[in-house]
Amino acid sequence: MRKYFLFALLISPLIAANSFASCSPAVLEQPFGYSSDDSGGASYLGVDTRDITPDRVATLHLKDEQGVEVTMVDQDAPAGKAGIKEHDVIMSVNGDRVESVEQLRRLVHEIPSGRTVTIGLSRNGESLTVKAQLTARAQSFGFSGKDFHFEMPPMPAIPAIPAIAEMDLPVSVVVVHSAMRSGLMVENLTPQLADFFGAKGGQGILVRSVEKGSLAEKAGFHAGDVIVRVNGESIADSGDFSRALRSRKDNNVTIGILRDKKVTTLTIALPARKESGEIMDESFELPEISAETRVELNNLKTEVAKMQPEINLAVNQATRAINVQVSKAMADELKNFSNEKVVLEKQKDLMRKELKDRMREMRKQFADI
Repeated sequence: MRKYFLFALLISPLIAANSFASCSPAVLEQPFGYSSDDSGGASYLGVDTRDITPDRVATLHLKDEQGVEVTMVDQDAPAGKAGIKEHDVIMSVNGDRVESVEQLRRLVHEIPSGRTVTIGLSRNGESLTVKAQLTARAQSFGFSGKDFHFEMPPMPAIPAIPAIAEMDLPVSVVVVHSAMRSGLMVENLTPQLADFFGAKGGQGILVRSVEKGSLAEKAGFHAGDVIVRVNGESIADSGDFSRALRSRKDNNVTIGILRDKKVTTLTIALPARKESGEIMDESFELPEISAETRVELNNLKTEVAKMQPEINLAVNQATRAINVQVSKAMADELKNFSNEKVVLEKQKDLMRKELKDRMREMRKQFADI
């Protein structure tokens, strides 16, 4: 009982450390037992074994369930020096047939240490014989249960996750289109928004808000819709959207949207366009003004109309440049984080290997035979 208690105390912290380090279950996958000999003076062969079960007969190329399968070999012990390998099947010891693990244990323990034994094996269905000189268990390990001391390997310090520097993120370009008439507020898509809403190639504009009681709300628009087509024409950005509405032939406009990453079509009835143009009409309701002021205003609207493509181009270029800078900054931060992660994984691998080696040593020290 002392040895079982000692081993329980030893193995508990190992299991806890093993779980913490996410070590592979392969470290403990082979079954092994513990010696019931308290004195440490029994003969030692240096193998761990298990009984042959029906499902292992075909795998081991056996005729029946006779023998015991070797599941672990101490390479520094008699078995390792004799050339016994894992998954060999021990069929006999000094001519005595081996039927079970208990019988093999008894046969080996009854033979004095220092004697050479003849072991009959089956390896992949082929019979062979090896000779092994047994040693005393205490001699093999050079320790007794009273003075055995096991130290856990030191846990490496886990580096802190690097803080991502604060960045000034760009505000998407917001275009208030027909706020007093259609009731839509839209904005250009960033690459992240395009991925989130499922807009292929980043094409389309996002409906940021819909004014209550507006024509857009009555038509069924929701905040979060992505406008991708107007009257069959593809929409890449807010400039395309404005041009498509200005070039419409009638008041009813068919608009294709993405909602929940599915395409649907809505129809909105816009007020009739004024002959003077739509740019100012889409945004303001003008009070009564003098004829002179009206002429100047019309000239101003004409100049604005001419400049609109250049304004849209400049805005789009500025937005793309800002997005590139932000993407580069985020990529650098992620790269730094990835480097830290690689270091952590290497430390975990080293700890996993050391734990595996310690477990292998303990399995040797507490092997059945």
